[in-house]
Amino acid sequence: MKNAVSKFLHQLEAISGASPHTIRNYRLDLEAFLTFIKKDCTPNQVTKGMVRSYLAELNLKGAKKRTVQRRLSSLRSFFKFALKQKWVEASPLESIESPKLDKPLPKAISCEQIKNLFNQPNTQNLLGLRDRAMLELFYSSGLRVSELVGLEINDFDFKALRMRVKGKGKKERILPVTKNAATWVADYLGHPDRKAKDYDAIFLNRFGTRITVRSIDRLFKKYLLQSGIASSVTPHTIRHTIATHWLENGMDLKTIQTLLGHSNLATTTIYTKVSTRLKKEAYDKAHPRAK
Repeated sequence: MKNAVSKFLHQLEAISGASPHTIRNYRLDLEAFLTFIKKDCTPNQVTKGMVRSYLAELNLKGAKKRTVQRRLSSLRSFFKFALKQKWVEASPLESIESPKLDKPLPKAISCEQIKNLFNQPNTQNLLGLRDRAMLELFYSSGLRVSELVGLEINDFDFKALRMRVKGKGKKERILPVTKNAATWVADYLGHPDRKAKDYDAIFLNRFGTRITVRSIDRLFKKYLLQSGIASSVTPHTIRHTIATHWLENGMDLKTIQTLLGHSNLATTTIYTKVSTRLKKEAYDKAHPRAK
C-alpha cells in the first residue's frame, strides 16, 4: 500500500498538477488509514470491513463529520486510481456512504436589531429614502435580493397592499405588503428628485437605472457597520428573520412556504429549529436562574 500511495501522490503532482497543499492533505489522509490498519498490504487486500472499522475508530475518537468526509474522499480517489492501474478489481468504498454534513441554521436577528438597522438610512435625501423603502420591503414580504431588484412599478398594487414577484425559475407569486412598507415605497416613488431612465423599475441607482444585487449588498454592509450588527448578517438574513418571526407569531408552515416561494416544504421546516433556538436564547437571557 505504501508504494501504491506514493505512485498515486506522484500522479497527482506530475500529471494532474495538484497543488502542494492538496497533495499534503491526501498524504495525511492516506497515511492515517495506513496507520490504522497497522500492516502493509496490497490495495487488493483492503476490504470493506477494514474501511468500516476505520470509520468506527474515527467515530470513537470524536472526529468531525467534515474530517470523516474528507478522509473517505481521499480513499475514494486513491482506489479510483487503483482501479485504473488494475491493482484492484473493485473499490472497497463502493457501498460506503459519506456522512451527511449538518446544514447550518439560517441566521435571524431580533426585532430590536431590525429596528436599529432600518433607522440607519438618512431618509432626508432620495437615496436614503430608497434604502429605507428597500429594507422595509425586505422585512414586509421576505423577498430575495434578486426579487427586490426585479420589482417593477406595475407589479405593485398600493390600494390592495400586494405585489407580484418573479421568483426562481421565473415562477410568479403574489405577496402581501404591510401598509408601513407600502408607504415608504410610495414616498420614494413620489420624491421630486427621483429621475428615472428605467421607467419600469421601482428601485433605481443614482444614475436613474435599475439598482443591482451588488449595490444592495454594498449598501447593506454599510448600514450593518453603522448599526453595530454582526458582519455575518446579509440581506438574506432579513428574509430568514421575517420567516422566523412569522412562525413565532403563529403563521403555519404551509403559508410561510407559499410566501417565501419555497418549492419544498422541507426547506421551510428549518425555521422551526431557528425559532426553537431563539426562544431558548431569550429564555436563558431573561430567566434569573438560567445562567
